[in-house]
Amino acid sequence: MNITAITAAVAGALALAIAAPAMADTFIDQRQANQEQRIDQGVRSGALTPAEAARLERGQARIERMESRALADGRMTPLERRRIMHAQDVQSHHIYRQKHDRQHR
Repeated sequence: MNITAITAAVAGALALAIAAPAMADTFIDQRQANQEQRIDQGVRSGALTPAEAARLERGQARIERMESRALADGRMTPLERRRIMHAQDVQSHHIYRQKHDRQHR
């Protein structure tokens, strides 16, 4: 390999390393928006009672606070990112269960 190819490979790897956390943060934000839409749709369709919707909204707010605390120092560590993504997984399950529990307003 010549020096130009090595330099290009290093530059590409560095760009990916810098972009990967930003892409993950964007993924977290997009997932939050999707879960908010799922809750709103459940309210509109009647699949969620007002109490269920309020509880799910509090769960969403808790995840948003986690994200704000993680970004307070200007960056999100891989551990913080994993914890937030796990909380989103749990919240997604809660949304599904509440929407499909045959309780309607």
